Amino acid sequence: MSNVLWAARFLMRKSHRWGALIVAFPFLIVLVTGFLLQLKKEWPFVQPPTQKGTPLALEISFETILANSQAVPEASIKSWEDIERLDVRPDKGIIKVQAKNYYEIQLDSQNGKVLQVAYRNSDWIEAMHDGSWFHDLAKLWIFLPSAAIVLVLWISGMYLFFLPWAVKMGKKSKKSN
Repeated sequence: MSNVLWAARFLMRKSHRWGALIVAFPFLIVLVTGFLLQLKKEWPFVQPPTQKGTPLALEISFETILANSQAVPEASIKSWEDIERLDVRPDKGIIKVQAKNYYEIQLDSQNGKVLQVAYRNSDWIEAMHDGSWFHDLAKLWIFLPSAAIVLVLWISGMYLFFLPWAVKMGKKSKKSN
């Protein structure tokens, strides 16, 4: 084997070994949370299933949404500041009120009736997935470099996978000449 091939193989093996060690924990978090997020519509534990209200009937006011949300003790909503977002689904007749404490209240969009109250795990799982759950800087200084290292792992893994074939092909072409 030529010195260049040997040096490249040595470098790829070293970078592959150390890169895998460096990203082991962040990558495990991304894999597990990604797995859960892929199945969020299948598992009520991750994301509550969407109920059905009165389709295409958007008749309740913002005041009614807030008042009916405040009536749910688990959500701990006292004002609009306690609400993370509203998710309006006209085709299902639902308004999802997501509280900052991860509770989700589903209201009928016609009469404001509370159809479901459930804890929504998908939001904090997503925050873990991108690293922001730990700290805003973790996204840029841990998870982004980990993604770059995983890319190098992929490249070095492909190189190491195809290297034996390339060596065999080189030996075959030398024999045939």
